[in-house]
Amino acid sequence: MIRARAALFVLTAVVACASTAPDGIALVGATLIDGTGGPARPDAVVVIRGGKVEAITSRAGFSLPKHITEIDVKGKWIVPGLIDAHAHVAPWALTRYLAWGVTTVRDVHGALDTILALRQRANLGGISSPRVYSAGAMIDGRPTTYADAIGVDDAADARKAVDHLSVAGVDYLKVYTRIDPPVLKAIIDEANTFGLRVTGHLGLTDAVTAAKLGIRGDEHMTGVPEAATADPSSLFSAHYRGFWPGWTGFERAWASIDSSDLARVARELAAHKVFVIPTLTLHDTFSRLDDPAVLQQPELKDVPAAEQTRWNVPGMIERAGWTALDLVEFRKSRPKQDLFLREFLRAGGTIAAGTDASNQLLVPGFSEHREMELLVAAGLPPATALLAATRNGALLLGVDSIGRLAPGKAADLVVLGADPLADIRNTRKVEQVMIRGNLMSADSIRRSWQ
Repeated sequence: MIRARAALFVLTAVVACASTAPDGIALVGATLIDGTGGPARPDAVVVIRGGKVEAITSRAGFSLPKHITEIDVKGKWIVPGLIDAHAHVAPWALTRYLAWGVTTVRDVHGALDTILALRQRANLGGISSPRVYSAGAMIDGRPTTYADAIGVDDAADARKAVDHLSVAGVDYLKVYTRIDPPVLKAIIDEANTFGLRVTGHLGLTDAVTAAKLGIRGDEHMTGVPEAATADPSSLFSAHYRGFWPGWTGFERAWASIDSSDLARVARELAAHKVFVIPTLTLHDTFSRLDDPAVLQQPELKDVPAAEQTRWNVPGMIERAGWTALDLVEFRKSRPKQDLFLREFLRAGGTIAAGTDASNQLLVPGFSEHREMELLVAAGLPPATALLAATRNGALLLGVDSIGRLAPGKAADLVVLGADPLADIRNTRKVEQVMIRGNLMSADSIRRSWQ
């Protein structure tokens, strides 16, 4: 009897401790930029429990709920977790994303089984990682640009590829440069039966044609010069010859496009609700490969030496056949790319911030901040650039739980040390990162890979 009473006492004590243990936190006193596009909210309180935002309120009159730990963040800024809307995810990059406040990545291509397995591990919390959404392997015409893409010859092949990817469980579909309009039409039609969105790195299909066929995303602003040029036959011929001739022709073509034609294409894409993922950091980096600063940027220290060796930037330049004149022409194109984005935004279009990391010189995580900086340099207000890196990425994915901070949404957020609306470069001042309700310091994340 005495033993039973002792056991009951221990059980009661355990239950009592469990019932009083903190099971959430309240971030108190920061200025909140919630990702809705509304004004910043000073002296805010964000209550997080169970991996979700439980409440958002003002500090004035706030009473700490039971079992919630208060964390003072006065003088800081809170923004939603950043979303890299165009990435090539590698295991080594996952903690790099987190350290820079990127809590979601939209992977646009990888070896099908490998990337989907990595996505599963990341999203189940098996590894320290952002959320991962993936297209799996992209669909390309034969011969495919990359060996691990899914090659198709015609519309029937294309429908089978869509079926295969759907069964594999991809989040959306991506098409590549060798997909022409008839094949793209079949892909989009078949994708619609599965409720899958289609995005594209276009080559043999111009952007307006793709928009009319129902494509949802335009990666890198591809297909825009082809749509804005009276006779795009030389560009299509370059794409037929191969990826690098096609990219070079596309990149150089911008400089000679009439501004009114760019505005026309921008209006068409906006009218068809196409998301543009411009990856300005990619265009800008490739245009400055002759600038030593690009090859010596301090953020490269985040990238393992073996990965930098694999990048083989000189080898890439040789494969592309780029000369000093090509890089000069790429730089001449940059103002027209920025103009296109301003026209697209003016027409009501939606821009999502993506980077093309972890490709050559594009540092996972950091490149997202560089992308926002380039968007502001292109003429977007800082608040709009921040929306491109948060809410708009979620809209592109069709995922309602991320990209904004509101009761019931995922508790993915970033605590910044300075105001990003005063200077977009302040987004780099990442102090703490929360993913799935777990709060970590950026410094502790960096120590994990050192």
